[in-house]
Amino acid sequence: MGHEDVALPKVTLLVAGQARALVWGAMEYDEKLARFRQAHLNPFNKQLGPRQHEQGAGEEAPDITSEEALPELPPGEPEFYCPERTMDLGLSEDHFARPVVRFGACGRESGPGRGQIVWMVSACEQVLGPLWVTWGLFLASDIQQLRQAIQECKQVILELPEHSEKQKDAVVRLIHLRLKLQELKDPSEDEPSVRVLLEHRFCKEKSKSVKQTCDKCNAIIWGLIQTWYTCTGCYYRCHSKCLNLISKPCVRSKVSHQAEYELSICPEAGLDSQDYRCAECRAPISLRECRGVPSEARQCDYTGQYYCSHCHWNDLAVIPARVVHNWDFEPRKVSRGSMRYLALMVSRPVLRLREINPLLFNYVEELVEIRKLRQDILLMKPYFITCREAMAARLLLQLQDRQHFVENDEMYSVQDLLDAHTGRLGCSLAETHTLFAKHIKLDCERCQAKGFVCELCREGDVLFPFDSHTSVCTDCSAVFHRDCYYDNSTTCPRCARLTLRKQSLFQEPGPDADA
Repeated sequence: MGHEDVALPKVTLLVAGQARALVWGAMEYDEKLARFRQAHLNPFNKQLGPRQHEQGAGEEAPDITSEEALPELPPGEPEFYCPERTMDLGLSEDHFARPVVRFGACGRESGPGRGQIVWMVSACEQVLGPLWVTWGLFLASDIQQLRQAIQECKQVILELPEHSEKQKDAVVRLIHLRLKLQELKDPSEDEPSVRVLLEHRFCKEKSKSVKQTCDKCNAIIWGLIQTWYTCTGCYYRCHSKCLNLISKPCVRSKVSHQAEYELSICPEAGLDSQDYRCAECRAPISLRECRGVPSEARQCDYTGQYYCSHCHWNDLAVIPARVVHNWDFEPRKVSRGSMRYLALMVSRPVLRLREINPLLFNYVEELVEIRKLRQDILLMKPYFITCREAMAARLLLQLQDRQHFVENDEMYSVQDLLDAHTGRLGCSLAETHTLFAKHIKLDCERCQAKGFVCELCREGDVLFPFDSHTSVCTDCSAVFHRDCYYDNSTTCPRCARLTLRKQSLFQEPGPDADA
């Protein structure tokens, strides 16, 4: 039995009339928006299909609960509409103002209170069904109305059948409402592209699709509707509204001035030394759940201190102290500040292993091989500096990512140790060593001419100081066969010859001696 056979109460008919006016206003808005989108050929919009509504003058009143009961379009308007109001969540824009909602018989513009909304929703659900809710609640304009509309939309979603099309549409509407509410909370005002604060240099980000988390408030950054910044020094990310709340200076300043690691393994001092407060933001923390203490204490394995959940996100990082003392590369939980500091320091050569743990070379074969390759590269460096072809070919730039390898053989970075542990560093250094040796011994005649002949045996090929079977005099840098050098009790004939020459120069009388 249709609704035309039911004697509807007068109040319900009034509500139905107002609801139909709301639907009609929403339809007019959708028609204007559809025409605009079609004119601009937006490829992201759904295809709108024409739908005609024809009704004879003598026909009976249609069922107002059905989709066919929607009012006839006025003359001059296009004969199509789209009941599916697509919310592209940023892929399309609303270029027309939404129709004004009028409540009450007097026709005054007003924003309904929560009681009015509940009454209207319950009454119209009986007449028009949940479809009115998915249309009418989007006409709210201020924050309070949006919050009420969100609550009502949640209730409608719970009442609709699961996995139904109407429930899916209502979920899309709910997402749009929440985005609209967030947009009203954070108005899109003109923000400066660069801001400097506590040695941070924040640059305005343009990406709207990458999901990020604010390092200050731990909330998700919605790039579609929110302005956010990233520090170019420590990669600290935050909302524009959170910039003035930042209290910790940029970690890069600490890296520039301090440039050293904490080499004690988890140097814990206890919560009492921190006055039971977070080591970074000074918020109250406790190891157990206590009344009045909002956050649990989380220990950083690098500093040994305790932090709150806002400053410690259980990020994992390799601890330098555990690497140099135990050759342990297992990632441990660290605070956000420690994670940024370790990330900035990972490529800085600040570890002198011979002083920190000299026994490490006795137990790690990879380090012994790497040390020998680095020593050979340092012996090759003088050849390249004095060779025009090598300078033109920029051979030393093969080690541009590890410039300290052409300066000394003692300093290591954490990244060097990580690559040594995985075997990648040994392979790359061996390839570079082969390339350098090929230039000196085969490709370049000038470099070949700087080789040595063993003065002890006067036999064999031309020797170079980086050859594996040679020994180098520490005083004059002459090169000999290793067996020849040690068979002669490490006596260098070149050093002896240079010593005799110096003595003869001192003993030779000067030109004015006879006078």
